[in-house]
Amino acid sequence: MSIVITGATGQLGRHVVESLLERNVPAQDIVATGRSIEKLADFAARGVQVKAMDYTDPASVAEALKGAQKVLLISGSEVGQRVEQHRTVIEAAKAEGVELLAYTSIANADTTTMKLAVEHQETETILREAGVPFVLLRNSWYLENYTDQLPGTLAQGGIAGSAGEGRVSAASRADYAHAAAAVLVAEDQGGKIYELGGDEPFTMAELAAEISAATGREISYQDLPAQEYAGMLAGVGVPEAFADILADSDLGIARGNLLVSTGDLRTLIGRPATSLAEAVRSATASA
Repeated sequence: MSIVITGATGQLGRHVVESLLERNVPAQDIVATGRSIEKLADFAARGVQVKAMDYTDPASVAEALKGAQKVLLISGSEVGQRVEQHRTVIEAAKAEGVELLAYTSIANADTTTMKLAVEHQETETILREAGVPFVLLRNSWYLENYTDQLPGTLAQGGIAGSAGEGRVSAASRADYAHAAAAVLVAEDQGGKIYELGGDEPFTMAELAAEISAATGREISYQDLPAQEYAGMLAGVGVPEAFADILADSDLGIARGNLLVSTGDLRTLIGRPATSLAEAVRSATASA
C-alpha cells in the first residue's frame, strides 16, 4: 500500500509520517512530498520515499501521486490560493484512481462563518463533485497557535484578542497527526467526516490563567473590538489582510465555530487529547 503525504515538510505532515512509522507502516510504503525535499532527508535515510511536489505545478503533483493508493491532502498555507492548489491535487488523485483521499479541513466546515473557512468549504465542494473517495478531517485550532506565542505573551504580560468568552477545542499538531494516520491505515473510511478537537475547550481568559499558573507571572486577557485587534496585529507586522482574518477567526471562536464535542479525536488516537495545561507546561519548560 502506498500512502502519499502532501506537505510533509511542514510540522503537521512530519508528525503524520512519524505516526505512520510508529504504526509499523513499512517505510517504503510511505511517500513524503514537499517543495523542499532536502527537508525530508532524514525520512529518506529511514527508507521513506521522498518526492518533490509543488501544489502550483500539476506535473509534479501527478508524478508524486503515481502509484498512490491513499493520499493525505494537507491544506496549503497560502491563503487566497489554496482552492486551485487543492483542486490540482484532487484532480491528480482522481486520475490516478486512488482508493482514498483524506483532506485536512476546518472544524464545523458546514456551518462556520469564519473567513478562514471559505477555502476549506470550497475544497470540500470540489471533493464531492470530483467523485474520488474521500474522508474529511475537520481540525479545530492547534494548541501551538497559543503556546508558540508564549515568549511574546510573557514579554507583554498579557493576551489580546476578540474571542470574548467563546471556547475553542484546540489540540496539539501531534494529536491531529495521529488521528490522520489512524484514518489512513483503517479500512472503509470513504465518505466519513471527523470533527476533531481537544477534550477540554477553553476560553482566552482560561488560557491566560493557565499560563499564569505555569509561569508564576500574572497574565491577563484583554478582549478588544475586532477592528482594534486587527489594527494591533498589523502594527506588529502582521500583513493587514491576514490580521483581518485572524481577528475574524477570534470572532468565530466567540460564536462557537471552533467548538467540537464529538469525541472523534480521542476515539481515533485511543487516548485523551493533549490538554491545555499539558501544552502550556511543556512550552514553559522549553522556553
